[in-house]
Amino acid sequence: MNNVFVYCEIEEGKVTDVSLELLTKGRSLANELNCRLEAVVAGTGLDGIEKQITPYGADFVHFADDERLYPYQTLPHAKVVKQVFQKEKPCIGLFGATSVGRDLAPRIASALKCGLTADCTALEIGDHTDNKTGKEYKNLLYQIRPAFGGNILATIINPETRPQLATVREGVMKKEKVAGNHQGKVKKVDTKTLLSDEDLIVKIIERHIEPRKVNITNSGIIVAGGYGVGSKENFNQLFELAEVLGGEVAGSRAAVDSGFIEHVRQVGQTGVTVRPKLYIACGISGQIQHRAGMDQSAMIISINDDPDAPINQIADYSIIGDLNEIIPKMIKYYRKNSK
Repeated sequence: MNNVFVYCEIEEGKVTDVSLELLTKGRSLANELNCRLEAVVAGTGLDGIEKQITPYGADFVHFADDERLYPYQTLPHAKVVKQVFQKEKPCIGLFGATSVGRDLAPRIASALKCGLTADCTALEIGDHTDNKTGKEYKNLLYQIRPAFGGNILATIINPETRPQLATVREGVMKKEKVAGNHQGKVKKVDTKTLLSDEDLIVKIIERHIEPRKVNITNSGIIVAGGYGVGSKENFNQLFELAEVLGGEVAGSRAAVDSGFIEHVRQVGQTGVTVRPKLYIACGISGQIQHRAGMDQSAMIISINDDPDAPINQIADYSIIGDLNEIIPKMIKYYRKNSK
């Protein structure tokens, strides 16, 4: 019970970004624990899928290639992952905090009678001593996530059960290939004898998928507005600034709740997590719920008329003043000096 496992999701033949982020983090955890990083993937047409996975540090790829495993369904996928985990006995299992991961991970936790922490924003390895018994636990997975409405960060451990399961939100971990030409082994899961008619009782007759219209997660530059922007009309200048910079527009929960901008653009604990090279926060106070979704940005510029706004504590540059005067000037000078 000492290997780290990542469940990899597949969309249109490609491993999703959140799974690649988890592989990157899993590699770091495995190095610290001096163990292997292994991946589990299920679907159809998976020939060569390991070429997408092993560059991110996976030593072993368990794959179940069966046309009955696509599109995703709870029962057959849970059966595959459960069997792999029961056989390989990992110490850690990581899932994306997606619709698939949030459906699958609790099933595995229930079947294996182990702990699960949802929507983690950080994962670390550490020790723990029970204050009552004095018992010491080594190399536990610290599962860190916002709690009490995002007002605190809670560190959760599962000292007695294995595997230690966690779901992690997209964007909170780095996605990075390992150095060198990393090679991994492949092992096929035999689904012919594993899956029964009971596992396949649900049949998907037809699927309708609406493509994602806005993708702020992968944007290198984000211009975000909060309640301080004042109105939906005032957000137009944020869109204009984002267009000049080649970025995307985002909003805080307060801006979304006020109808200034659509929910798909919300950044924060109840929105998406982003890690852009540049994050311009306009009229955002910077409560912890919002900072949880953007504090890993490479550079943060705050535009706010309140010098004591919490966002200024993490901003690299703070511009104190009326955003309705500052943003038009930024647009003007960026237009003038952009090639």
